[in-house]
Amino acid sequence: MKQNLRIRICGLAMALLMPLGVAHAALISGLYNTGVDDNNVVLGDGVADSHYASGWVAITPDPAGGLPPGGYHGYWLANDSVSRWIGPAAVPTSDNSDTIRTFTLNFNIASGFDPATASVSGRYLTDNDGKVSFNGLSLPALNSSYRDWTSFSVTSGFHTGLNSLAFDVKNWGAGGENPTGLRVEFGSSSINVAAVPEPEIYAMMAIGLGMVGFLSRRRERQRAAA
Repeated sequence: MKQNLRIRICGLAMALLMPLGVAHAALISGLYNTGVDDNNVVLGDGVADSHYASGWVAITPDPAGGLPPGGYHGYWLANDSVSRWIGPAAVPTSDNSDTIRTFTLNFNIASGFDPATASVSGRYLTDNDGKVSFNGLSLPALNSSYRDWTSFSVTSGFHTGLNSLAFDVKNWGAGGENPTGLRVEFGSSSINVAAVPEPEIYAMMAIGLGMVGFLSRRRERQRAAA
């Protein structure tokens, strides 16, 4: 009888306290595809992408995949309603020597979430070569294609507050029109952060366990006095 009472009291206390500490999923704020606004609506030609540092702008390849007049962006994978190419200018550039440009996306993990449980994945295109780094550490996701996506993922190295994804794009030196650009898309289902129990949750758990002990001792005294 005494044992059954303790079990019922413990079960009641844990039922009240467990919902307070259950981990749950949350999006990491600040992850945007290239070439979209704050509402994930694609930008117009030449409009600055405010999410990627250094003022890159939305640019348009030839949707037909052939060279348009002047030869600009002819072979890049066409833009769509999810993402757009971004680059240093909306008009052709000429790099007579190899040039490396860095496109940086900063995003935030709010306090109250455990950064050790975070993960991010996506895919990207570059003209010409590209590599990805996260918080200063290079990822094994090297890209050298403007038509075939290269996947990348980050499963460690996160911290509370500001985090940074950097895409280094190397444009090979050439004469005439020699455009460079980057296109990035994130997988929304791959972003997950577990909640960290707040200090008050631990305090309430201690109160609950104390309540269990108090009720059990009072029951024993009542039985002894009977």
